[in-house]
This record gives sequence, structure tokens and C-alpha cells, in this order.
Amino acid sequence: MKMNKLSALCLAGTMLTASSMAMAWESEDGTHSTSAGIALGTDYIWRGYSQTDNDPAISGSFDYAHSSGFYAGVWASNVDFGDDASSEIDLYGGFASEIGDTGIGYDVGVLRYFYDGVDYDWTEVYASLSYSFFSLGVAHSSNVYDSDENGTYYSLGFDYDLPADFALSAGVGYYDYDSNVYSANSEEHVDYRIGVSKDFIGFGWDLTYTGMDSDGRSDTVGNSDQGDGRLVFTISKSL
Repeated sequence: MKMNKLSALCLAGTMLTASSMAMAWESEDGTHSTSAGIALGTDYIWRGYSQTDNDPAISGSFDYAHSSGFYAGVWASNVDFGDDASSEIDLYGGFASEIGDTGIGYDVGVLRYFYDGVDYDWTEVYASLSYSFFSLGVAHSSNVYDSDENGTYYSLGFDYDLPADFALSAGVGYYDYDSNVYSANSEEHVDYRIGVSKDFIGFGWDLTYTGMDSDGRSDTVGNSDQGDGRLVFTISKSL
């Protein structure tokens, strides 16, 4: 189901208003905690590609965390691939902590993608390291989009606090995949992003530019502009 811009904005407004009635929870001893969030964006970009045919995206998440470092959660959004897919639901779980007192953080886990209306469900495993302003990650699947094809995504991120409580976030990713994942044109692409964000009046505000190289754009499925560079504006609310 394709969601037009007006209905997306109306639904998001209702969700964001209702969010004030819910709060994050933590046990008295701090061992267990839960959190949730909702967001409205002008697009849903995944590794450089629009997942909503350049239309708005409404997403929501719910997460559980244990003081040991274990976590699990669910995230969902509308999608539009030009076929019967109408929504994506991601289930994930993993372990995140720090290596001693080194300041180096790590995160390992598994992610399962589900798509309503189509047989694209697939699983990916991931791992990342972070230190100071930098993060380095890798994710791998042997069944991208239920295609029996391999794909490995490498990413490098940079996050820095700016004056006036603004935050800068930038990143670049390299996706190495079998030719049958997207098309026979290429077996790799590079995507990149840079954006600024700020918390204001109880909401998160984010403006990010995303783009990709010519290999990625040539592998666009369905519409030729799904991989074009664009500005994405997102408003979010943590519950």
C-alpha cells in the first residue's frame, strides 16, 4: 500500500501527540529497562536506496535492555518497492558493552527482516566497534532479500557534538554483494551521509543528506531515482 504525503503527516501527528502518554521504564535496581520511539521522515533511506519510493515514512520501535549488555527490540516502517510490500518489521537482538576500561565499545547481534505481502524475509548478522567520535561496523547475510545471494556491508561513522546542543553525524558505507541481489550491472556500491540534529521542545529534529556512487544508482530497482542524492528531514519522539 502506497501512503501519500497527506495521510502520512496526519497519522504521524496523531502518533506524536499520543506519545506523551507513554514513558520509558527502568526497574528499581537498574537491571532491566525498556524504551520506545516513533518518527516521521520525508523518506526511508537504507544503504543509499529509498525504501518508500521517495515518499514519507512513519516508523516506530520498542527496545529492551539488560544491565549485562544484552538487548532486543523491534522496529517497523512502511515501505514501497513497487510491488505488494507495504511494511517492514525488523526483529533484532545482541550484546553491547565496553572492552574493559579502554573506552572501546562493541556491539554484536543478529537482525531479521520481515516484509508484509512478499517473500523477502532474510537474516543478517552484524558487529561494530566504537571509540571516541568514530565507529566501524560490518554486517553479513548469505540470503539477501531471500535470494540465496551473499551481501556484506562495511560502514564507518563519525559523530560529534556541536555548539548550541547540535550534533553532527556522518558516515560512509561499502556494500559488496552478488550480482543477482539487485541487477547484473554491478556487484558493489558506496553510499554516504552527513547531517545535523538537535533535541528541541521534546522532539528530535534531524536533517541529513544521503547519496551514493554511480554503481549504486545503476543498480536501482524499479525507479531510476531511488538512489539519487537527497535531503531527508525527520522528526522523532522518544517515549
